[in-house]
Amino acid sequence: MPDRLFTPTEANTALEEVRPVAERLVAVRARMRELEQTQRELVTAIGGNGGGYAASDLSAAQSELAGLAEAAIACVERLDELGVTVKDLDLGLLDFPSERAGAVVLLCWQVGEELVTSWHGLEEGFAGRKPIDWGE
Repeated sequence: MPDRLFTPTEANTALEEVRPVAERLVAVRARMRELEQTQRELVTAIGGNGGGYAASDLSAAQSELAGLAEAAIACVERLDELGVTVKDLDLGLLDFPSERAGAVVLLCWQVGEELVTSWHGLEEGFAGRKPIDWGE
């Protein structure tokens, strides 16, 4: 059983702290994907005729990427501290452990959604989302 169980109301209240961290995580991951593409392009260009790029350009991209990786880890760790599980770093898909009819279930939320309004069983995942249909 998870360390913490959220009621739907508690999950929505927790969004005050969770949302900015999850939004930061999504932004960091987007920048990381951009830099990974830039890094691939730099490696190809430098390996060819240089393309006007220097090894320092590649080093700068790698350095920024390392810093972003640390930022992403910090976001995931903070969300874990708040009792939330990250299911998809790029989408900002999160699960809040909960209980429904005596069984542990997961309330799910994604960056861009206003409130936590869906749940799914432990084995169902995002595709099995259903509207929250129980009270506190």
